[in-house]
Amino acid sequence: MTVLVAGAGIGGLTLALSLHQAGVPVKVFETATELRPLGVGINLLPHAVRELDELGLLAGLDRLGVRTAELAYYSKRGQLIWSEPRGEAAGYRWPQFSIHRGALQMMLLEVAQQRIGKENIVPGWHLADWRETGKGITAAFIDKKTGKPRGAAEGDLLVGADGIHSSLRRRFYPDEGAPIWNGAILWRGTARAKPYLTGRSMIMAGHEFQKFVCYPLSEPDEDGKALINFIAERKFAADHAWRREDWNRPGDPADFLPQFEDWTFDWLDVPALIRAAEAIYEYPMVDRDPLPHWTEGRATLLGDAAHAMYPIGSNGASQAILDARVLTREILAQGATPAALASYEAERRPATAKIVLANRQNGPEQVMQRVEELAPDGFRRIEEVLTPGELEETAANYKKLAGFDKDALNSRPSIVQLPQGAA
Repeated sequence: MTVLVAGAGIGGLTLALSLHQAGVPVKVFETATELRPLGVGINLLPHAVRELDELGLLAGLDRLGVRTAELAYYSKRGQLIWSEPRGEAAGYRWPQFSIHRGALQMMLLEVAQQRIGKENIVPGWHLADWRETGKGITAAFIDKKTGKPRGAAEGDLLVGADGIHSSLRRRFYPDEGAPIWNGAILWRGTARAKPYLTGRSMIMAGHEFQKFVCYPLSEPDEDGKALINFIAERKFAADHAWRREDWNRPGDPADFLPQFEDWTFDWLDVPALIRAAEAIYEYPMVDRDPLPHWTEGRATLLGDAAHAMYPIGSNGASQAILDARVLTREILAQGATPAALASYEAERRPATAKIVLANRQNGPEQVMQRVEELAPDGFRRIEEVLTPGELEETAANYKKLAGFDKDALNSRPSIVQLPQGAA
């Protein structure tokens, strides 16, 4: 019984580690010839951190990231709309982490190589085709740069964890087309700066059409500065002629810094943080429509390949990790069979579809847009704009939708329950 995984990102590597923990042989194939720590900061929510903790990775997360203590929303004038404790500070049994995506991926890769064996994580092999063969599946791979065949691999199941441009998804839905752009552009970067607020605060300021997000990725150094991850966002009209075909390209501060020049708050100097950036990258905010099915026979989708979503509510990586654990549970219960894939999809596809659609409506960040609409010139007291009950309800509803309601998470059993005596 062997599971073939296309994609060595966060979802694919978490799946590999989970299957190995459950005693299921696994082999991972990655398009890139060399895995490097790409990307910027992300947040891992407590329900995802629980799963990584159960894989024995909590100490590694602590070495690489910061335990988030607070989430706070502000208006474009820097006025506090809503704040709440996060992770352990909110009563969860597990922390929330702010962490560099590339550093997390490299940690997962290193642990996977140690546990599974380097020979079972194969770089430079891009999934090109596959076919079912009686009780199994054969996948064919190419060198994506040259198009030349790399070889084939046989297994019981094939999992496409190969991202928003998934080859497996394209095979299932050949007419789907490109990801859907919502008109927003994100400029993401990191800068060394003095900590703000609690020193472990994630903040969002602005509204739907102009927003600034930041959070620390490290503890302060000997100079008292921490590595701060930031995202500056502007939303344009649907017919705006932007470079929407370009991905992860170097960003130019001239395209967005002027709009943030007066965002100098008594608790954070936004333009100074942007000017201090070590590097800036530009991304269009895109997602994909929820699918009617993820699975065909012995092949299925996972992570962004299945449910690419807007980076709202800190759910992209977290949901991929949950996918991996639920799929492992079903393979442990039903074997590496189409029935296991069907059960996995029956649970995860509806749950993630709801999050994709909620994120299109700004998820919990909708309170920022409501404040902009109701009090564009500022307010004396937030209670005169939105009641505490409205703010609390918005936050609580999204937690339930995304699967990290505190009481439910703290009390539920583990997703992957290993046989007694298993590692």
